[in-house]
Amino acid sequence: DYFKETLKKIGERYYFTFETIGIDENHVHLLVQSAPKYSPSHVVQIIKSITAKELFKQFPELEKDLWGGEFWNDGGYIGTVGEGVNAEIIRKYIRNQGRSTDQLKLSDF
Repeated sequence: DYFKETLKKIGERYYFTFETIGIDENHVHLLVQSAPKYSPSHVVQIIKSITAKELFKQFPELEKDLWGGEFWNDGGYIGTVGEGVNAEIIRKYIRNQGRSTDQLKLSDF
């Protein structure tokens, strides 16, 4: 879909690897590998700004339909792979998004 194609272009431009993508009803989970020169918050900023711009360009009606004309809200969560949480746990969590009405937690995996 268009969102995933946009992520692919971002990856090519910034040398990000989108290892896992989970799209749920009203949010997105990504497992992203990036160069050390980018802080996790900068990675999120790049992804949010470019995807919003491209999606509004492709689907102009979105901007009218969304509250305040913003695609992404200001919040979000950034976690890193490390002690206690490995990449495989995060991949399983992301892949299971949208499969249950109960809220999944990383500790479930």
